[in-house]
Amino acid sequence: MKHKYNYGIIGNCSYLALVDDKANIGWMCWPRFDSSFVFGTLLDDEKGGEFSITPEWETYESQQKYIPNTNILETTFHCEDGKYKVVDIAPRFHQFDRFYKPLMLIRKIVPLEGRPRIKVKCNPRGQYGEIIPTKDFGSSHIRYGGLEAQLRLTTDISLSFVDNEQAFVLNETKYIIMTWGVPLEGPLQETAETFLEKTRNYWWTWVKNTSTEHFHQDAVIRSALTLKLHQYQDTGAIIAAATTSLPEFPGSTRNWDYRFCWMRDAHYTLKALNDLGHFGILESYANFIENIVLNANDRFHPLYPITIDRVPTEKILPLKGYKGERPVRIGNQAYEHIQNDVYGQVLVTLLPLFTDVRLANTKSNESLENLIWHCLKMIEATMNEPDNGLWEFRGTSQLHSYTFLFHWAGANAAKKVAISIEDKAMQELAEKMIQASSDMIESCYDEERGVYTQAQGNPNLDASLLQLINMGYLDPKSEKAKKHLKVLEDALRTETGLFYRYKHVDDFGEPESTFLICAFWYVEALARMYRVEEAIEIFEKLIKHSNHLGLLSEDVHESTGSQYGNFPQTYSHVGLINAAFIISKKLDRQVFI
Repeated sequence: MKHKYNYGIIGNCSYLALVDDKANIGWMCWPRFDSSFVFGTLLDDEKGGEFSITPEWETYESQQKYIPNTNILETTFHCEDGKYKVVDIAPRFHQFDRFYKPLMLIRKIVPLEGRPRIKVKCNPRGQYGEIIPTKDFGSSHIRYGGLEAQLRLTTDISLSFVDNEQAFVLNETKYIIMTWGVPLEGPLQETAETFLEKTRNYWWTWVKNTSTEHFHQDAVIRSALTLKLHQYQDTGAIIAAATTSLPEFPGSTRNWDYRFCWMRDAHYTLKALNDLGHFGILESYANFIENIVLNANDRFHPLYPITIDRVPTEKILPLKGYKGERPVRIGNQAYEHIQNDVYGQVLVTLLPLFTDVRLANTKSNESLENLIWHCLKMIEATMNEPDNGLWEFRGTSQLHSYTFLFHWAGANAAKKVAISIEDKAMQELAEKMIQASSDMIESCYDEERGVYTQAQGNPNLDASLLQLINMGYLDPKSEKAKKHLKVLEDALRTETGLFYRYKHVDDFGEPESTFLICAFWYVEALARMYRVEEAIEIFEKLIKHSNHLGLLSEDVHESTGSQYGNFPQTYSHVGLINAAFIISKKLDRQVFI
């Protein structure tokens, strides 16, 4: 049976929540992305609590959809005694010259037909299910105590019905507003309706200001909206995914916490959002990077907590796990890894702040110039140092081709910055590093097979080697690029165009699922090599691996097409956007020619 995540995502750049197709908040962490869940049935149907709005009777059907071009989610129920919908809103809009993005969840319940009887269950939890909050009742609210701050549910539904989980007739529109810390300060209905309208208008304006081509525009827009939600605007950090411990494959124990900012993932996310015309996120991220440098020694970690202050120590929690899949981990040991591609990623990410004329009035200051120097010198210092690589091998250090590729790309970016700011010394070091990294990449070339391998002296192949084409190291028109791609296709591609990261055994055995971004890298490579029809055919197969709302997971199983891994996965949505852009450019060129 094909497995799909039956969740939609809402958020406002202060928090994220996953809402299942039965209107239960299956995952919501407050007050931060990396805090304990307040609702976590995604990982444990007992310790995870519940916040659901369901029909009294068990026989019903439900459907989910977004209000078009927004992150506002509607779940509609068809039940024995009528029809109703639940509208879930994370408020976000401009107010007083800044973004209003409170820790507030608004749930609007609208009767559509008949007189449906519904039940509201609200059982929050703290400290990953270890704390069951106390309840205190006001005239129209319930205060949940014992957490880091006061959690308050304000509603025009009978508090007795909510507390006793008792069914009632939905004969008029009802509202629920949940808040953290600061309680609701205005009238319930007016606040909910005003915030709904302002939030809807915010997202509509955001989409109107998104530069997209016509090729699969709907999928690109949904991916862009999803990426935006993963920015923690308070610091500028961008997380890899909203969830932890969703398995890469059943029984694999490859269950990781992705609620942190990987420099690598953030680089790809920012590239996609820049291409879409959303530059403000890059400026916020630059601030985040500057603060990392301020608080760090010479080395960068591959990932950081969203406020830099808390090291994400990895530990296992006593939870059931998603569909019984254990372990459930929080924190991530990859924080301790050496992953030297990070310096090149920072350089490539910051390049537009110096060279894009659209950002001429923003900041390219002395502090950022010092950061460019720092990253360039770290490329020089780590050129011959083995690392754990982008796939984060826990027991292996190698001289990875992908690391050298980002040394090369980063040094090229530094050279462009140097030319822009007229710094001859920086330019000379950058040119030296371009040559040195190119030499190291070539040391990973297998002449006999005609392919670049995973690492120096290692014959294994992996999908990151597709990026040698996509990032311009290999000329897409060259015979060398064609042969390189052919070997990778034969080794890692499935019949449907899915791609494995690699197929060799690692610390946890042999991978059993394909990695979705690798398939989009493959599509991108095909398009760059003018195999556009093939690229389109595979792209259209890949987007069918989304769930009912167009959301993508990290992994897809080859034979069943099932979704696995943390969800939704920014990496996958970035891959979709980048592949769609390259296909659009090639199609435009064909029309022009």
